[in-house]
Amino acid sequence: MLDYIVVGFGLSGLSFVEQLEYHGKSYKVYENYSQKSSRVAGGLFNPVILKRFTLAWQGCKHIEEAVPFYKNIEAKLQQSFVTRLPILRRFNSIEEQNAWFEACDKPFLNRFLSLDLIRNTNPALDIPYQFGKVEHTGRVNIEEMLSSYVRYLKTNNNFVNASFEYNKVIVKEDGVEYDGIKAKNIVFAEGFGVKSNPFFKYLPLYGNKGEYILIKSKALKLQEAIKSSIFIIPLREDVYKVGATYNDQDKSSEVTKAAREELREKLERFMHVEYEIIDQVAGIRPTVKDRKPLIGTHPEYQNIHILNGLGSRGILISPTVAKELYMSIEQRISLDQEIDIRRFDAL
Repeated sequence: MLDYIVVGFGLSGLSFVEQLEYHGKSYKVYENYSQKSSRVAGGLFNPVILKRFTLAWQGCKHIEEAVPFYKNIEAKLQQSFVTRLPILRRFNSIEEQNAWFEACDKPFLNRFLSLDLIRNTNPALDIPYQFGKVEHTGRVNIEEMLSSYVRYLKTNNNFVNASFEYNKVIVKEDGVEYDGIKAKNIVFAEGFGVKSNPFFKYLPLYGNKGEYILIKSKALKLQEAIKSSIFIIPLREDVYKVGATYNDQDKSSEVTKAAREELREKLERFMHVEYEIIDQVAGIRPTVKDRKPLIGTHPEYQNIHILNGLGSRGILISPTVAKELYMSIEQRISLDQEIDIRRFDAL
């Protein structure tokens, strides 16, 4: 009998598998690549909400867990995925500059927000009110990290590239059985795919579509990520990821012309050099109305669990909440009420 079956291998699935690896548990991962939100995400780890200059939910706690977590994966797979990358917030007015300085004086935020404004010297950009700099931030190459980890799982015969058929789950007193495989526990980490999951589709996960364009520009010459109404994120020489959109109506996985034009229009408000769009990607973020994750154990089946609802900050929070779910299963440590799915028991 295995210790765990894990369904889904985005950021949440990877984070939980790392807990299983650390504790020496046996497991099997099922993934069909139908959900793309982790693989297309920008990959920035940043605990500051740059629209309002406030700290993200438990931001300091999460970033202290996240950075060592991803560095450990680098060491384990003997590859590089993490890049230190400052973020420059473009100010739109003197009022925004003043709000930035007020935020710099607040506890925790003063660790990340620099008091020294940065004057723009890049002729490609129109930045009349200067930049604020966010420090101790960076980027994880999520797509490459997930692909490398899948190769590691395949080497150890722990990965199944197949759609998961919920009607084949047999719940038993001592665990579950699926397609002839017995396990003590099953964890669903499917992202937006949970909407088809009969065990957890009652949960209020509604999804939010995000699209990015990839551009190539020899004249842009950025060494930092730029945040205006959108992000410009350097990927490699002359190639940048620009986005993202937020659409809570369209639940398709296809890229759209409307999103591409929206991103172009926002980009060209402050970038005035030639560029070429070389790709466009889309994914459905697993979002929840109260903006908190969906973590916990099924109200009826004590061996069936969920790790989901990480929204647009999965890169930051997945290592922490995966650890908390593991501890709740193995050591019966109560989950924080803010993330426990029991907050929706009345649904």
